[in-house]
Amino acid sequence: MKLSNKDRFIIRFSEIKDVRELIHLDHMIWTENTSPGPLMWRSQEDYLLNAPPGSQLVALKDDKLCGYVGFGCPSRMESNRHVCEVNIAVHPDYQRLGIGRQLIEAIKEHAADNAIRKLRLRVLSCNESALSFYRKCGFVEEGRLREEFYLGGRYVDEIFMCCMLTGGEGYGDHLT
Repeated sequence: MKLSNKDRFIIRFSEIKDVRELIHLDHMIWTENTSPGPLMWRSQEDYLLNAPPGSQLVALKDDKLCGYVGFGCPSRMESNRHVCEVNIAVHPDYQRLGIGRQLIEAIKEHAADNAIRKLRLRVLSCNESALSFYRKCGFVEEGRLREEFYLGGRYVDEIFMCCMLTGGEGYGDHLT
């Protein structure tokens, strides 16, 4: 399913054939400034347990994976089914080209179409470019865990951000 073809980027649901590039992107993107700890997948099977096909929207240009937005229900509680937790990564060679914004818009559309009322994410306070990007995409700070991590010789806050959507009244059973 193609969700977007703007500027020759294609956005679609992840497939098993994407795993190698997704792992490579994760190892490249998630650093001390973007993640509280190293993100290392032991195998493709290990990765697929955490991010099965269809649990991410991927952006491609000329069949090369440029970025993704992962999504899922943050808990198994029925009362929390209207919330979707997201994480996004864009390859450094493709940053500042609008891919991140297209991925956020695509996940907003997918979420709203599936009765999700709230998108949430976590970001480190030292990741100022990500904070600015999320604000431009309509996310607001919802909470902060002060000095939650000690990274690179300094204490770093973990910031919780959200974006409220106008989804339906369902409970997001598709994210089980």
